[in-house]
Amino acid sequence: MPENVPENPPENGPENTPENVKDLLDYLARELVDDPDAVQVEQVDDERGVLLTLRVAQDDMGKVIGRGGRTARAIRIVMKAAGMRAGIQHTGVEIVD
Repeated sequence: MPENVPENPPENGPENTPENVKDLLDYLARELVDDPDAVQVEQVDDERGVLLTLRVAQDDMGKVIGRGGRTARAIRIVMKAAGMRAGIQHTGVEIVD
């Protein structure tokens, strides 16, 4: 095991919070689109977990969804993994226009 890696990393440290899950989606979307100022992410917490709603400019919808929905699927997978790491039972991503 490398020397600089702790044996038991903290599960919910300051870098693993639901707010940072929202920030991660915001970062990913801004890097994909041509108009990053139009990116909006809203977070709704409920008993199941977190629902993130992503809004982008109409011209950028194709970039966020991707060919055959591949990019959208990849975003959802990454966000689900980030949510699990943050201790969120269910993380959903909804892309709206």
